Amino acid sequence: MNRNSEQRQSVNIQQRILTFVTRSNWVLLVSVSLLGLLAASPPFARGIIFGGLIVTINFHLLAKTLKKALNPQQLTSPNVVLVKYYIRFIISGVIIFLLIQQHVVNPIGLFIGLSVVVASITLATMIELKNLFFKEAV
Repeated sequence: MNRNSEQRQSVNIQQRILTFVTRSNWVLLVSVSLLGLLAASPPFARGIIFGGLIVTINFHLLAKTLKKALNPQQLTSPNVVLVKYYIRFIISGVIIFLLIQQHVVNPIGLFIGLSVVVASITLATMIELKNLFFKEAV
C-alpha cells in the first residue's frame, strides 16, 4: 500500500469515527435519559439529561470550531480556538455549579450524563478495533 492510500484510509477512518461519535452522542443521551426518567428519581434523571446536553453540545461546538479553524481557505489562529474552548469550559463549569448548588440535579446523575461523549468515543474505538482485527484476520 502506498503512502497516499494509507493517508486516505486514515482520513476515512477518522471521519467514520467522528460521524459515529457525533450521532451516537445523541442516541446515548436519549437512551440514558429515557432510562433515567423511567427508573430514577426526578433529580437523578435531570442530572443525566442536563449533563448529557452540556457535554454533547460542547462536543458539537468544539467540532464546529475545529472544522472552521482548519479550513484551508481561512485558517484560524490557535489562540482563537483556545479562547473559544476556555469560554465554553467556564460557561459549562458555571452551569454545572449552579445546577448542583441549586439542587436541580443529583451529582451522580450529572456525572453519568457528562460521560455520554466518553462512552460514545469508547464505543467507536471498540468498533474500529474490531473492524481492524477482523479485516486483518481475513
